[in-house]
Amino acid sequence: MTVNGPAPYFQFDGTALQALGRWQDVFGGELRIATFADFSRTDGPADAVAHGELTGGGITLFAADIAAGETSFSATGLSFSLLGAAEPEVLRGWFDDLASDGTVVDALQERPWGDWDGTVRDVSGVTWLIGFEAAALS
Repeated sequence: MTVNGPAPYFQFDGTALQALGRWQDVFGGELRIATFADFSRTDGPADAVAHGELTGGGITLFAADIAAGETSFSATGLSFSLLGAAEPEVLRGWFDDLASDGTVVDALQERPWGDWDGTVRDVSGVTWLIGFEAAALS
């Protein structure tokens, strides 16, 4: 595995597999999962995700389930930027797909300066800033 820059690693309270599967549905790519049992961990359910990664499809995301006593993911004042991460049609599709079972915070729209962006919070509580420059439409 090669990661070219920061990649988020989410810690969920028993929902890592659902989050990773949903993101694979949206972004595509290859999903790899190792359970607590695979890692011989006894600090949580055997079928919990000890390490999960989604690679390809233009992004890299990691997630795992927390063990007893650990804190799960929550965020305020933070969004994950996918600005210019793909062609406009792909970005629009990602936005719409994430919004289908999430919450539109700010619609994907043309801004006064001519570029496009919007914000959506997905079903796992992750906020995504998605957009593209007007020049990408040419």
